[in-house]
Amino acid sequence: MMPDTSEDIRLPLACPSCGSHLYRVNQVRNPTDEVHCASCKRYLCDYHEAAEMLEKGPGDEAEALIEEVVNRRHH
Repeated sequence: MMPDTSEDIRLPLACPSCGSHLYRVNQVRNPTDEVHCASCKRYLCDYHEAAEMLEKGPGDEAEALIEEVVNRRHH
C-alpha cells in the first residue's frame, strides 16, 4: 500500500455536493493534479484552478481569516 501524499486545503468555493470548504490535493501540487472534496470525494477542479481561487481570495473577511488559519498549517 502506498503512503498518502495528499493534504487538505481550504478554498473559498464550497463543494456543490456537501458544502465543505476543505479539499484534498497532492502535496506535490502539480498544475494538473485533481482537487477533490475532503468530505465527499467529489472532483472540483485541477490544482492550477484551485491556486487561482486562492490568489483571488475569499469573498469576505471572515472567510479570509478561516482560510489563513487552515492553509497556514500546510505550508
